[in-house]
Amino acid sequence: MAAPLLDLHLRSYGETRFSDRHAYAQLVLPVSGEVALEIEGRQGRLDPLHAALVAPGAWHSQCSPVANQSLILDVGAASFEQGPWQRLLERPFTAIGPAARKLVEFMGIMAATQPPAPSVLQGWTPLLLDTLTLGTPRPASRLAALLARIEAEPGLPWTTEEMARTVGVSTSRLHALFRLEHDTTPHDWLLACRLRRACEWLAGTGQAVAAIALAAGFSEQSALTRAMRRAMDTTPAAYRRRHRENPSKPQ
Repeated sequence: MAAPLLDLHLRSYGETRFSDRHAYAQLVLPVSGEVALEIEGRQGRLDPLHAALVAPGAWHSQCSPVANQSLILDVGAASFEQGPWQRLLERPFTAIGPAARKLVEFMGIMAATQPPAPSVLQGWTPLLLDTLTLGTPRPASRLAALLARIEAEPGLPWTTEEMARTVGVSTSRLHALFRLEHDTTPHDWLLACRLRRACEWLAGTGQAVAAIALAAGFSEQSALTRAMRRAMDTTPAAYRRRHRENPSKPQ
């Protein structure tokens, strides 16, 4: 008996909307930016806090006027014919809770470098689907809107004070919230976000490294280079070269 379909792509969408349907289910998990998605006449807006599951055979289309990137997980229809995962088909647009968000972030980092090994994908997918099936996530934390805004505009001059003002808390309370919900500091989360966006642009565009550094929030190209050396033991040029030498599966 053939193994069920399971495949993963890292994909970006433009302003032109195309309609499509296929025999397998498709989970759309935004990593950055926003995507407008329509499924059989039902419309939703996806972002790093909101995902969608396209049922097998359902007509759907998507578009976005802003920079975006999403994990697209193809899953065989048989996986949803019985059992708890059927409930996901009843609510195609769903919020991503904290636990599922961690799983998406983990796979987003892996997929940005190279396609994940089949064994990794086979272990990650059931865990993600189980987590999404648990029910309606808890209300979004006080940090949710801030994090979504930073991910959309990492190049803005974010400081701890500005982040605290955006959330409406003191800087000490901001630090406590980041430690409680993300086990990190505001500065470290911001740096990781900027590095993630810079890596996306290095891999997916032909922009100059200096322009990418500024757009991602680094003061200059050398600042991005230092940050990538410390966090990833590589440089912008080496990262871009490695990604081009090992491109992901064509979209």
